[in-house]
Amino acid sequence: MKTTMAIVLTIALSLWAIACGQSGGEESQSPAVASNDADTHTHADGSTHDDHAEDAMGEEDHAHDETSLGAVSIGDMQVELAQGHGAVAPGAEGHLVVKLPYSDDGATIVRAWIGGEDRTLSFVGKGEYAASHDDYDIHAIAPDPLPANTMWWIEVEKPDGTKVVGSATPIMN
Repeated sequence: MKTTMAIVLTIALSLWAIACGQSGGEESQSPAVASNDADTHTHADGSTHDDHAEDAMGEEDHAHDETSLGAVSIGDMQVELAQGHGAVAPGAEGHLVVKLPYSDDGATIVRAWIGGEDRTLSFVGKGEYAASHDDYDIHAIAPDPLPANTMWWIEVEKPDGTKVVGSATPIMN
């Protein structure tokens, strides 16, 4: 049964990665698929919106319906988090905005996933730096079924190579 589940999951993730124009692997810049309109994009769940349109300065404007998750401790940092795209649901795309307590013009690598700390069945999203907000936009697919005690897990890899991991309680149904 576990082997069958692993094969089905591998095939599903491979097809999803191909559909999104991504290479295989556990991390990706974004599971969004570009639409024909330059000011919109379509997410894995089929929803389309224009929240990543560029403003007059050519900066990305990501005015999502975000709800603050507050500040969490990750390593020795207090990191501000906000969740977009509604509540976390099994198999659905989640959106996390991560604001670090320092500015390094995107030199830090920020990853996030929904589920358990061990990442089992979780899609790990890699943050896209938004200079206009000095934060990181991350899209990740929640596992189905969701594990007990599902959390947002955030990994921050600093430019010097050090990594710290922390978690935050997501907005759930």
